[in-house]
Amino acid sequence: MAGQEYGLKRHFNEDAAVLIGEQVRAVSPNFDVAGYAADTAERIPGKELKDRVLVLAEGLRERLPADYPDAVELLLAILGPELGEGDGMFNTSWYLMPVARFVEEYGLEHPEVSLAALAEITRRHTAEYAVRPYIEAHYELTMRTLAEWARADSHNLRRAASEGCRPRLPWARTLHRFVADPAPVLQILEPLRSDGSDYVRKSVANNLNDITKDHPDLALETAARWLAESDTPETAWTVKHGLRTLVKKGNPRALALLGATGGEHIAVPDVRVSPRAITLGESVAIRVELVNGDERPHSVTVDYVVHHVRQGGKAIPKVFKFATVDLAAGERRTLEKAHKVKEIQTRRYYPGEHVIDIQVNGTVMATDRFELRL
Repeated sequence: MAGQEYGLKRHFNEDAAVLIGEQVRAVSPNFDVAGYAADTAERIPGKELKDRVLVLAEGLRERLPADYPDAVELLLAILGPELGEGDGMFNTSWYLMPVARFVEEYGLEHPEVSLAALAEITRRHTAEYAVRPYIEAHYELTMRTLAEWARADSHNLRRAASEGCRPRLPWARTLHRFVADPAPVLQILEPLRSDGSDYVRKSVANNLNDITKDHPDLALETAARWLAESDTPETAWTVKHGLRTLVKKGNPRALALLGATGGEHIAVPDVRVSPRAITLGESVAIRVELVNGDERPHSVTVDYVVHHVRQGGKAIPKVFKFATVDLAAGERRTLEKAHKVKEIQTRRYYPGEHVIDIQVNGTVMATDRFELRL
């Protein structure tokens, strides 16, 4: 997320103020576009993404009608058509982030107007951040609204119902009441577990994954019930991705729900990482040999863990998906995968020996290593 934040923040400057301001002026001819842009240019330097967006929202508040409902009505007039499935809100309609922030910052005294506005905004951008203060300040009304969104025709509204109540949504304030008790969140997710939209199901899975971090037993019970009540590929996908953190930790109940069996019968007689030394930007090939020593077939989840060297020599593990493998009785199978060591915004690499562990159903079975040279 940090890399995406870095890329986004560069767009929120005086040019964004002109883009937004000209659209507002089209529906409100007296809007001061030049003053909005100049004020933004003066206040933006040195600020990160969220503070830049706030500057633009504050500039709108200073120049729109003092009456909040009237101001929101003008902003809703610039929204444009609803985003289709697969349209990126941070690509197609990124400039609407200050509009959502406007509702987040200034609308709490008008919850009905604001929630209705967020329903329109999330069709074109997202309400996942802006709705969170309303959950805290107007809990009953907002949860009823999210329940309505969860059953809406719009995939954008259904997705916002799930994403808005995620206990640990990245970039957003933690919803501590749902960290303590996620039951109300699970009620919102119920009609969405088999949603026909990939966009919606990804949010549901991320929400369930959030819940596994604080209430793993409840998340597992919920996942088991969903699979029993709704035997569809969509539900299976949601559960698989929603339990990914528990799977990476080798949680036996999570693995069993996803059909993984017999890890204790699997041997890894050989793992080879080559070449033995690479430089940044190059790849290593990971070759793993699996043997099913049982007289029965087993389906196993194979992951690999790269222990990234940090400054000072400390290593931080990161789990990566290798494969889910169906092994016949006595079968021997070789798996291969390329792992590229490329620096990204969220990870900086340091030279040294990087250990790679091979996990089968969450248990480390073999280890090899490579040296990274910068």
